[in-house]
Amino acid sequence: MGYTTYLIVCALLSLLALTGISMMSKVRTSVAGNLLLSFCLLAGFIVTMLFYGIFEVPTIYVLVLVGSVMGAILARRVKMIEMPQTVAMLNGLGGLAGAIVGALTLVGIGVKPSDYPIFVNFTASLAVVVGMVTFAGSMVAAAKLHRLLPQHPVVWKGHRAIVTGLIAGSVVIVLLSLLIGQDYGILSNSYFNLTIGVVLGTLFGYAFAVRVGGADMPITISLLTSLAGVAAAIAGMAIGDLLVVAIGGIVGSSGLILTQIMCKAMNRKLAVILMGKTSAAMPDPIAVTAVQVAAEPVAETKKEETLGDALRSAKRAIIVPGYGMALAQA
Repeated sequence: MGYTTYLIVCALLSLLALTGISMMSKVRTSVAGNLLLSFCLLAGFIVTMLFYGIFEVPTIYVLVLVGSVMGAILARRVKMIEMPQTVAMLNGLGGLAGAIVGALTLVGIGVKPSDYPIFVNFTASLAVVVGMVTFAGSMVAAAKLHRLLPQHPVVWKGHRAIVTGLIAGSVVIVLLSLLIGQDYGILSNSYFNLTIGVVLGTLFGYAFAVRVGGADMPITISLLTSLAGVAAAIAGMAIGDLLVVAIGGIVGSSGLILTQIMCKAMNRKLAVILMGKTSAAMPDPIAVTAVQVAAEPVAETKKEETLGDALRSAKRAIIVPGYGMALAQA
């Protein structure tokens, strides 16, 4: 496959991916949009193998088979109520993939020497940090939604200072990647840069996600979707793959737009959510939650009536379904 043909195919697949995302915004066309995006992924995989001439590598087919079987099992076993944490986990794996590509590029495994080594090192180090932030944050989000971690916001003493320090450290380690290959001792060592980048990215991802409450986690997941796309796009820059850059950019921008839409729909501000100020109020042991009941005046002795009694005695009841109620199995 020639380079011009490859560019044309990349452009077509990018347009098809945008079309699929647009179709998924409507109920009637969402299934077809999902299938179209799946086709784009498969086509992108085949085009990449054709362009780089790697069809003869046997391990690729083994890994494709393993991944396909795992995906099929996951799709059949996951319940619809468990879909948000599944999406979070898949986002995390996408971020981890970007980090792995960045890591291999940074240490020079499986990549050809570049005419622009400083740019390659910079983008590879950045891909590692962003990818690990996405992976760690997504795993925390999935664990919270699956009740493996407390769903309430976990705010440490000096949490803001810790997060600020981790951000500053991440920026410094990415900038130090500009020194790789030069004579500056350990500071110019690619393995040192990789190790510190992985540690800082993982810690920041954990600190970032752990202080978000379970009720606001869907918004955080959409933000992490955007970060997964950004990590992929940066990794694509590191290895010089146009298709990965294009699709990663599409995922990153669409995830950010979705985050803004969800914040507006929930009447929440993203900065407030990320600071750990949950929108879910603490439950009142006497009050009836998730149901608004308009009934006759209730005597003092009936304050502790059950939800069923309250509904039976009510003249009007309005139940507003949402993800929070599904999570609580209300």
